[in-house]
Amino acid sequence: MPHVRVILNEIKWTKDMTKVKIWYVHRGALHNTKIISGIEITGIGRSFLETTSASIPYHRITKILYEDDIVFDRWAIHSKDKQILKR
Repeated sequence: MPHVRVILNEIKWTKDMTKVKIWYVHRGALHNTKIISGIEITGIGRSFLETTSASIPYHRITKILYEDDIVFDRWAIHSKDKQILKR
């Protein structure tokens, strides 16, 4: 699976960022998770996603949706890794 930065740059340059929803770990929030819309993104940096209210490290992003399609799911990746290790 491509890196979060690669996925977001592809959407930025070939699709519509306003159709993106991003789940990320935010300590103190309900269930330690927050969701932002692509419209809040102000920059896609080397290590961080810049938004109107915060800088989010890529390792905290857990899921990216484009319209209704999941384009990145960190937990699904880890599940696959565990299945491979069990063999």
